[in-house]
Amino acid sequence: MNIPKHIVLFPDGNRRWARAKGLQTLEGHKKGYENLVDFSLWCKNSGVKTLTAFGFSTENWNRSPEEVAYLMKLLEKGLTDNLQKYAKEGIRVKVIGQKERLPKSLQEAVMQTEEITKNNKNLQLNFAISYGGRWDILQAIKKIIAEKITVEKIDEQLFESYLSTAGLPNPDLIIRAGGEMRMSNFVLWQAAYSELYFSPKFWPDFTENDLNIALEEFDKRSRRFGK
Repeated sequence: MNIPKHIVLFPDGNRRWARAKGLQTLEGHKKGYENLVDFSLWCKNSGVKTLTAFGFSTENWNRSPEEVAYLMKLLEKGLTDNLQKYAKEGIRVKVIGQKERLPKSLQEAVMQTEEITKNNKNLQLNFAISYGGRWDILQAIKKIIAEKITVEKIDEQLFESYLSTAGLPNPDLIIRAGGEMRMSNFVLWQAAYSELYFSPKFWPDFTENDLNIALEEFDKRSRRFGK
């Protein structure tokens, strides 16, 4: 089977999952994060080398202060509680996005996790936190301008080196759970030739078998890149 080297994941539908079960929406986020950790192991065991998961978008700051605070704590706890698992499984963790906007305690957890896992080779796991595709493009442009790089030197390869995903292959497969069919301001530049796969299942119900179905679908796709 042709396994994608880089998968991008939208773990969508956590709140709707909770409401459908009569639970508080925050419980959906907790279950969703637990499933994301399992998903990273499924990807590693399938031969995927890079996984980029949408954890918190730039637009998510507009949610209620209670929900934002809960998500920040959940992300912090998720990093610290799973640190030993990441080390054992050989998973390197990196956070992409506006790190300076995050609470100090979460910033510290990010730095600790990135430092401890930096030499792991089995899977690169990117958490996109306070990330937006438009922000990523704009911050790359600002850096290029600040460095006074001449127009003649700017091409796609140079531009990609200023994105938050610099050094990583562009995503081969984008999986979105939750029934929605849109990109929602995520990896807009990087996804130019990605294969898209949409699942009607809410993210907490997404299983390893669902991943296998997505991988089988990817294997059937003919990727011509415009040729």
